[in-house]
Amino acid sequence: MSDKGHAATSRGNDRLRRMLEAPIPTTLAALAGPNIAVATAQSLSTIADAWFVGMLGVTPLAALALVFPVQALINMMSAGAMGGGVSSAIARALGAGNRGHAEAVVVHAALIALAMAAVYTLLFAILARPVFHAFGGRDAVLDATVAYAEILFGGAAMIWLANTLASVLRGTGNMIVPAAAMVATALLSIVLSGALTLGWFGLPAFGVRGPAIATIIGFFLAAAFMAFYLASGRAGLRLRILGVPLRGALFYDIVKVGGVACGNALLTVATIVIVTALVGVYGTEALAGYGLGSRLELMLIPIAFGVGGAMTAMVGANRGAKNYGRARRIAWTGGLAVFAFTGLIGIVVALFPDLWIGLFTADAAAAEVARRYLWLVGPFYAFFGLGQSLYFASQGTGDMSWPITAGALRIVAAAGLGAVATVWLGASLTWLFVCVALGLVVFGGLIAYSLTRGVWNPETVPAPARAAAE
Repeated sequence: MSDKGHAATSRGNDRLRRMLEAPIPTTLAALAGPNIAVATAQSLSTIADAWFVGMLGVTPLAALALVFPVQALINMMSAGAMGGGVSSAIARALGAGNRGHAEAVVVHAALIALAMAAVYTLLFAILARPVFHAFGGRDAVLDATVAYAEILFGGAAMIWLANTLASVLRGTGNMIVPAAAMVATALLSIVLSGALTLGWFGLPAFGVRGPAIATIIGFFLAAAFMAFYLASGRAGLRLRILGVPLRGALFYDIVKVGGVACGNALLTVATIVIVTALVGVYGTEALAGYGLGSRLELMLIPIAFGVGGAMTAMVGANRGAKNYGRARRIAWTGGLAVFAFTGLIGIVVALFPDLWIGLFTADAAAAEVARRYLWLVGPFYAFFGLGQSLYFASQGTGDMSWPITAGALRIVAAAGLGAVATVWLGASLTWLFVCVALGLVVFGGLIAYSLTRGVWNPETVPAPARAAAE
């Protein structure tokens, strides 16, 4: 092996040793820091997109509200769900000392990413009009939604590849390189979004299409950079593209975590889509106002992922090494930190909702709906943050049964009871938002409870059953 290869292997071993042995709070903070920087940059990009589009009027803003749950879904699936499956598979293999398995995961992960991207392009770009019509889009709002979606989801492969390659690197314990790539391109996309939406610097003003074009350019650049980095061999894994036999067991190693996690992401977004459709009955202004509130809720997911992505790698490595008690301590440490931080955000926007609402619209009716949503739901954001962070930690265990159950019960509480309240009983939007808040408590509380059960305590499970699970 060359000196460069020895150096890369040594760095990889050091990262693994830190996840297995170093103090949990400082290690988690060090690994989460770059991810939090990514979450901050991507949140700023999302805010900027809505701000630029808000200058075009209420109709384009309502269009963004309609498409945003699906836009959040592709990021949740590619980065947090299937991406978590990729990170978990690599981290568990490295923790068990099986580097060859970890290297082979990369090719299988890329193929999964391309297949998933094709599904998004078909459903939300090629079939954008009938799909978003089914979501409640009508007339000018639907036209603007389709214009945005055709660009964004037409480039779905760039989003999936960038987030998958970032997940590969995170699984090795390397948070710096993917963070640098994602932060730089997110900041670039903010400038491009304004330029392409409003026609800065002499560029064409593409209107509502502008943010979508900027997003795809940013993800393309991030994917290209990380692909070159992995190909250079500096990641601690010996990247092999050719000559890697495709094996069902490797696809399963990713999908057994990532596929189930995608189901949980679907439930999260389905909750918001159903509630969006229920709110849409009350008019365009109500839809735009709710969109501002739900946008902030979904923006908490990247924040939770900032810590949760680090927990996926740390929990996975320690599970692979059979350090079960340390894996639980990692989950509680990170989960409670996110609970406190997202709870603070929720309380602030509940007490001072116009700090958020005033960034995007001056429409009185839309602002009133958003204000009511934040008053009622904001105080319970802490439970959403707790649940999301522990959802990412659960990926490291390789068992997603509790998170998927929590997601299913959340949709029953929020969307199901909300539909009963508004459609059957004719209650006001206030009661719909109360149901949304209840769903957050159910989601976070149940996943936190799972840390006391056998999934997180395999040393209490009889040896034959534990061996079969592993």
